[in-house]
Amino acid sequence: MLSIRNRYLFAPIKTGYSDGSGQVTDRHLVFYRERSQHAGAVISEPFYLDARLRELPTQMGIDADDKLDGLSRLVETFHDAGAAAVAHLNHPGRMANPKIPGNVFLSSTDRPCENGGATPRRMDGTEMDRVVDQFASAARRARRAGFDALELQLGHGYLLAQFLSSFVNDRSDGFGGDFEARVRFPLRVVDAVREVVDLPLLVRVSGSEMVDGGITVDETVQLARKLRERRVEAVHVSAGTVCSTPPWFFQHMFVPKGKTWDMAEQISRRGSVRVVAVGQIADVEEARSLQKRFADGYLAVGRALVADPDFVGKCLGTVDGPVRPCLACAAGCLGGVRSGRGLRCLVNPRVGREHLVDEPTDKSLRIAVAGAGPAGLQAAATLQSRGHHVDLYEKNEVGGQFNLAPLTPKKRSMRKLIPYLREAAERAGVRFVAQEARAEDMKRYDAVVVATGAKHKVPHIPGLDHYRWADILADDPLPSDQHVLILGGGLIGVDVATALIPRGNRVTIVKRTTDFGEDMEMIARNLSLKMLRESGTTFLDHTNIGRIDGRTAHGQRNGEPITIEDVDLVIVSTGMESVDELARELAGKLPVWTVGDARKVANAKDAIEGAYLTAREL
Repeated sequence: MLSIRNRYLFAPIKTGYSDGSGQVTDRHLVFYRERSQHAGAVISEPFYLDARLRELPTQMGIDADDKLDGLSRLVETFHDAGAAAVAHLNHPGRMANPKIPGNVFLSSTDRPCENGGATPRRMDGTEMDRVVDQFASAARRARRAGFDALELQLGHGYLLAQFLSSFVNDRSDGFGGDFEARVRFPLRVVDAVREVVDLPLLVRVSGSEMVDGGITVDETVQLARKLRERRVEAVHVSAGTVCSTPPWFFQHMFVPKGKTWDMAEQISRRGSVRVVAVGQIADVEEARSLQKRFADGYLAVGRALVADPDFVGKCLGTVDGPVRPCLACAAGCLGGVRSGRGLRCLVNPRVGREHLVDEPTDKSLRIAVAGAGPAGLQAAATLQSRGHHVDLYEKNEVGGQFNLAPLTPKKRSMRKLIPYLREAAERAGVRFVAQEARAEDMKRYDAVVVATGAKHKVPHIPGLDHYRWADILADDPLPSDQHVLILGGGLIGVDVATALIPRGNRVTIVKRTTDFGEDMEMIARNLSLKMLRESGTTFLDHTNIGRIDGRTAHGQRNGEPITIEDVDLVIVSTGMESVDELARELAGKLPVWTVGDARKVANAKDAIEGAYLTAREL
């Protein structure tokens, strides 16, 4: 039995904080220290079992004894905060990173992931034996490092799931075919680990792979019963696969919340096993309700603890204050890891920088912040909390253009950001001034932070006399049954299109290049473009509109003339440009710092991050 102080677990989250050696680094320790303060147990990021089996160049390893000192320090970090330590062991199989030199790719099949990746080698008996030994050796090493429990990955489209899933496993030997054959090798691994260590064992599974022909809930119930016979502590029920259905794997805002909870409940009841419920648990009241629903099990919280290290404490009632909300957007957590910079968070600029301490200022200044979008709100709150006296000017609605983001389909979770940032600023003591920040009014301040955002660019096209831009998202109701021409196919153009399609509109998007949605987070981009294609959206790449005559647009595509007829509405989304006139007007007259889009047009994560880093230095 896993002995822990409460039923909350920190779910395994890839950090990308290692240095390429697989060793535990100080970045790991400070990150996990903050997130161990309230959880009952912390499940580590996936450890690689062999340096040739990495998903990330910067992944932590448990493949050799030279990792033991670092792993022991990691365990000590968990224990010092009162949390139990769980080592997550995973073999990626064919999902090892093909960009890492020397990686090997093994699977139940010789077919690559249909969405890309290396062609794997179909495993033979010798290779299966080697994998069993790798798991067993890693388990022994985890015990020596002081871990209190282990978690084995049998889901998410990784190696052991590649045997379990009939969608992947096309073998005709004793390890493919019916369920009993497909489960044989994964259970060999479980049995081998159980034999070499007497530690509580969690097993992570995909309740359903959410793909035709993949693992189903019925099969996972069968698996759960076999795991119960092997004295598994709990079955950790997630969903999806990293190959075929990554939105379910990442529990992205585009997938419905609660599906994994229903799977966990069904698997627990029918399989007579204790379960770990997981998936977008990011609301205090929701978490408390789930505690009652899974009274004999556990709740795993991942990105909500990345966004707010005190989330579990707030659920338990031991920490006061609003929850810094996880938006399930993957922009910082997945985006940061994929970029090579390591785990980040759109709403929490300290993620990956936990060593930074917001020191009180030596000299309290009167500071004006111009603009109450995400950057201005973050800057104001940070400055005020450090001891400055801040007035935050905003002539329009607090939140700026970010208020349009939740109005697009599948992005409703983003509506939580601005209320949180506003409350954080108010709780810090920021004074809100409902007027424009004018240069003549700034003279009474010691310094000014300009966060006046950006405005849309308007292309010079003869006849473009009537148009809309992203502000159309605020219309209630949205236009319906029209032919809409969208000039520009980046994030804004694609988002507007996804909002117009359900209203029966016919949409044509033109772009000078081919990379529609190029500035979007990867999962949101893929799913949005899929939605648009399935709805009959016309994508015109390499297209330049030269003039508009009434309802007809004339241009060129790949150097050839093109005409787009019967256009009812034109939407311009051809880029943004900084609004920094106030900064230029004040330059040389008093200290001025520019943040957010006013400094450089980017995304919300970069705006909040830049504003925070600037404000902590003033």
